[in-house]
Amino acid sequence: MLRRQFKDKVVLITGGASGIGLATALEFARAGAKIVMVDMDKAMLEVRKHQFEKQGFPILTLTCDVTDENACHTAVKASLDRFKAIDLLFNNAGITQRSLFEKTKASVIEKVMAVNFFGSLYMTQAALPSLIAQKGTIIVNESVAGVSPLLGRCGYAASKHALHGFFTSLRCELRHKGVHVMIVCPGFIKTNLQTRALGGDGKIATREQSIIGGQQTPQFVAHKIRIGAQKNQSMMVFTFFGKLGYLISRLWPSLYERLMTRQFKSELE
Repeated sequence: MLRRQFKDKVVLITGGASGIGLATALEFARAGAKIVMVDMDKAMLEVRKHQFEKQGFPILTLTCDVTDENACHTAVKASLDRFKAIDLLFNNAGITQRSLFEKTKASVIEKVMAVNFFGSLYMTQAALPSLIAQKGTIIVNESVAGVSPLLGRCGYAASKHALHGFFTSLRCELRHKGVHVMIVCPGFIKTNLQTRALGGDGKIATREQSIIGGQQTPQFVAHKIRIGAQKNQSMMVFTFFGKLGYLISRLWPSLYERLMTRQFKSELE
């Protein structure tokens, strides 16, 4: 049963200028929502602004570094000045890291945590008064790495585990206020996130990403996210191998660790 509709609602998406963020913005815009697109890429935001306006979709584009708490509050204020409310917040902005911990600078993991965890925390706290007033929805892009280990990506997994603990706890705090929190775990998706993965030295990683199974498209994920948001789903795990991995990691964690280590053994070299 669909519990929420998004026609004329305001949807704020971080990391919205590309990948899953862009696909989700288009998905909600086609459902009648007004879009606030937040991203660090000013040039790409301008491209997306023209793209959405050409299709008649109401949109506000805002350049924002989510690791800057004040910038998040400024972005939310600009959103409220333009559209008067925020009905849905999608914490999508993120970066990844691909390197063994023993070869990784602590500063790299700090950067991953700053974007993935604290960026979501800052934007959620800034938007929360409006979300409570609207009895809205918070969505966080987590990954199966938020509920299971991921070899060669300790920093990334740590940031996603932190998100899981934070947002499942926040869901409990906000349920009686009518605000719904939905966690999404996309799995391996064809986006440019992996091409910008940080190596252990903080530079772009040169080692290719190891994956399990095939990759889905951002459009596939975006459609599932909209339907899930309409149904007030609590957690969504996408792709067959993502669901299988989640199930095994919950029921047989030691088996999951062995299988994952075998699959990603090239990462140990």
